[in-house]
Amino acid sequence: MPETIITVLAVLLRIISNPLGNVLQKQLTVKGNHPLLVNFLTYLLLSVLCGYILVTTSWLLLPQQFWMFAIAGGLTGALGNGFLVKALQKGDLSVLGPINSYKSVVGIIVAVFLLGELPNVWGLLGVALIIYGSYFVLDTTAERFSWALFKKSEIQFRIWAMILTAIEAVFVKKVIVASSATIAFVSWCCFGALFSFLLLFVYRLPLAKELKKIATPDLKFYLLLIVCIGTMQFTTNYVFDRMPVGYALSLFQLSTILSVLFGYRLFNEANIRKKLIGSVIMLVGSVVIILMK
Repeated sequence: MPETIITVLAVLLRIISNPLGNVLQKQLTVKGNHPLLVNFLTYLLLSVLCGYILVTTSWLLLPQQFWMFAIAGGLTGALGNGFLVKALQKGDLSVLGPINSYKSVVGIIVAVFLLGELPNVWGLLGVALIIYGSYFVLDTTAERFSWALFKKSEIQFRIWAMILTAIEAVFVKKVIVASSATIAFVSWCCFGALFSFLLLFVYRLPLAKELKKIATPDLKFYLLLIVCIGTMQFTTNYVFDRMPVGYALSLFQLSTILSVLFGYRLFNEANIRKKLIGSVIMLVGSVVIILMK
């Protein structure tokens, strides 16, 4: 019973910390911080906080499978979070948040091949509800629910972020199986920092110049961001260690409602009623997917 209560608390913390982190990421980019810099500093500062575990863990004793999936997870995570911050810079939180409900669908598909977690009729019904609910959310945009909408850069960035982080979730599960939830968290931070740093070179971002742009008031936002992202990922690992990835990702979609409300309250985003209706339908779809079990 105590473990069940802790798992429930972990899910709740994950649900709250994720949209809060998105809000902080959007606020930092609106203030002029480059999305790739925000991405890199988040991973880097979390890695520094993991210093004690980093130096006291016998890394060389970990199996080859751990390193293979940790590197793959770090790469997909860094790319996915980079796309996410870029999407939040340009798009509405109340639209981009609900799109993440597709993550459970992608997670289920990837988990079929890598984890052997097969969906049943409940899973398929949940997928259908998520797609139907997304119609209400995306229909609030100027392009409405159409192919023209998917040509918008922020929507494309969000979709890539969703796909990559869904794949990352499966890799993280593999890392947890090969080690522990805590070690998986440390490796997530460190490999995320490494690959997000390499992204700065790929896009030729002048790091020193961008660091000078960070205003003193922004430092508190970075501090709150690493608290939110750290909480989000650690609770994610804890839940992954205790239930299948597809079910966990579905539960996490409860944060969709918060994303819509934050977008409305903090950024004055419009059409809140239709977005909430769509979000609730997508949320029901995510809950139905849990019934696959």
